[in-house]
Amino acid sequence: MKKFFGFMMLSAMLLLSSSLSVQAKDYGRETLGSKDGWGAYGEGTTGGADASSDHVYTAENRKQLVEALGGNNSKNSTNETPKIIYVKGTIDLSVDDKNKPLGYDNYKDSEYSIEKYLKTYDPKKWGKKEPSGKLEEARLRSEKNEKERVIIRVGSNTTIIGAGEDAKIVGGGLYIKGAENVIIRNIEFENAYDFFPGWDPTDGSSGNWNSEFDNLLIESSKHIWIDHCTFNDGSESDEKTETYFGREFQHHDGLLDIKKQSDFITVSYNVFSGHSKNTIVGSSDSYKADNGHLRVTFHHNMYENIKERAPRVRYGKVHIYNNYFKSTKESYNYSWGVGYSSKIYAEDNYFDLPEETKTYKLMKVFKGDALYEKDTLVNDQQSVSKIDVVSTYNKEKNASINKSVGWTPKLYEKIDDAEDVPEIVEEQAGAGKLQ
Repeated sequence: MKKFFGFMMLSAMLLLSSSLSVQAKDYGRETLGSKDGWGAYGEGTTGGADASSDHVYTAENRKQLVEALGGNNSKNSTNETPKIIYVKGTIDLSVDDKNKPLGYDNYKDSEYSIEKYLKTYDPKKWGKKEPSGKLEEARLRSEKNEKERVIIRVGSNTTIIGAGEDAKIVGGGLYIKGAENVIIRNIEFENAYDFFPGWDPTDGSSGNWNSEFDNLLIESSKHIWIDHCTFNDGSESDEKTETYFGREFQHHDGLLDIKKQSDFITVSYNVFSGHSKNTIVGSSDSYKADNGHLRVTFHHNMYENIKERAPRVRYGKVHIYNNYFKSTKESYNYSWGVGYSSKIYAEDNYFDLPEETKTYKLMKVFKGDALYEKDTLVNDQQSVSKIDVVSTYNKEKNASINKSVGWTPKLYEKIDDAEDVPEIVEEQAGAGKLQ
């Protein structure tokens, strides 16, 4: 009997030990898998996994986040010390050092007012030339004041990860510039709100308002992993904003943008929702230095009610697989933007589209000439069918987009069947899914 009791006690202790071991997994020191997309290329992406114990932080407000990143927001991009930062609760970036909320009046230059701006640059009087002069300069100073506060710079060898299920960064965004080896995980990014949009009468046939801030901007950086995050505009959707000069007064730019020779990036298991200009990979046709760079993998992401740019690509070799594109709005424009010299390789993606949406709209061409695609499933609310995206587009537009992009992805762990993608992505993608 004693042996039996001892055996039972030992078994219970082993089970408890096993349970504690599972619960104690530290995602802050987890690195990207050796074949998990372009971010795994070469030396891979490890973030702050090698951080010493005195460079592991918990941040609950803007001031603590800036301190953990190096202590000076204007210089933190150069801080290469390995570090892990756990984000706890909600961090509002539009606050002072005492965590007091800041707004339009705090950032506004004394010489700027939206009323004067609208009067001065009314296209009926100003015409089609870009705004210039003292009032535009005052707007730019106002926007710069806000940017210096709400855009947080991130240096190399850094992991920023949400602690628990409710980690949020709101009112601004993160800026990864000139950095290497960065991991961002398990955080909801919400409402990178620009109080001072600028009018560009040359943007499109009718002009457009443009804003400056992204929830997450990657520029001139490499070996980046963005995983299990959520990106949205919160309650401040641009669809609810004012209309000036007949155009939406747009306060938001991209949710996630990748620019200027950035390279070796994996974007996985994220949720992008309720936004217009979602993601660009490469921001200019004329920036020839991007040629040979911008290698990015997007897999197992949810794009819910995203109007366009999911993503729009210039130059890059971009692998897009096992993503779920779900739209219930008639304002849907397109998903894959085939930009100048882009080389998109798309496979086993799933689309839920509003009824009667034309399937050629899955892609839109911006001076690009090629896109490889296979095994795309589309649910048009009447049936689910496999379509040939490029052939459908070519037929509708009388175009000749090439189906060969000159490369084949090799860095992936597993490609799921497209029919399984909605269930997998809805269950696993987004912040709060890492326990």
